[in-house]
Amino acid sequence: MLKYSTFDFFRSLLMPFSNFMRRRRQRKFEKIVQPYPGMRVLDLGGQPHIWDFVSAPLKITCLNLPGIADVEHQSHHDIEYVTGDACKMPEIEPGQFDFVFSNSVIEHVGDETKRRQFAQEVQRVCPSYWVQTPSILFPIEAHCGMPFWWFYPRAIRSHLMSRWERKLPSWTEMVRTTSIVRAKELKSLFPTGTLRVEWLVFPKSLTMYSLAGFQRKYTQHLPFGKTGVSPRADKPAVATK
Repeated sequence: MLKYSTFDFFRSLLMPFSNFMRRRRQRKFEKIVQPYPGMRVLDLGGQPHIWDFVSAPLKITCLNLPGIADVEHQSHHDIEYVTGDACKMPEIEPGQFDFVFSNSVIEHVGDETKRRQFAQEVQRVCPSYWVQTPSILFPIEAHCGMPFWWFYPRAIRSHLMSRWERKLPSWTEMVRTTSIVRAKELKSLFPTGTLRVEWLVFPKSLTMYSLAGFQRKYTQHLPFGKTGVSPRADKPAVATK
C-alpha cells in the first residue's frame, strides 16, 4: 500500500509541472480571449493564483461552495470571493459578467445531469466562456496521478480507493467523486463553443470556449485588423494549437 509520504512526495514532484501547465494554459487563454482591463470575470470554483499569469487587471469574482476558505493572495486583479453552487446560480443575472471561466471544475460537479445543469448555467449567465477539463487520453490522471486510471476496470479502481481511504480519506473522496468528461459530451453541453485540445505529446486537456457577445468589447478595446471586429465562435469547431 502506498504510504502518505509517498503521495506527498509524488505531489511535490508534480507541483512544478502542474504550475507550468497552468501558466502555459493561461497564456493561451490570454492570447485567444485577449482580456481587457476591467473585464468582469466569473471564475467558477476558482482560486486567485491562476490569474497571476494574465497581465490585464481584471474584476474577478471567484464562486465556490460554502466551506471553501478564501485565499489570501496578493494580486494585481480586483478579486472578490462569493459562495454559491455553479449548477444553480439564481443570484447571478445574465449580463452581470463579461466572461465565465472554469478550470478543472466540471468533472467535479456530479453526474451527467449535474454537468448539464452546470453547462446551462454557464451559458445562461454569459455567452462568452472558457470551460476546461482534463483529457482521458493523457497517460497520467490529473487528480490521483495514476497511469491510465480511467481504463482500469471499475472494480480495480474501487479496490484501490478503499485502500487509499485509510490514510487519505478527504483526498480519496475527491478522487472518488471525480468524473471524466469526454470531447463528445463537451461539444453536446456547449454547442455554441469551439473545442480546443491542449497537447503534451498526448491530449492533456480539453477546453470549450466561446467569444460570442465579445465583438463589441473587442471593437472598443482591442481592434482586429482593418475592420476592428474580432473572430467569433458561432459554430462548433476544433482548435488544436
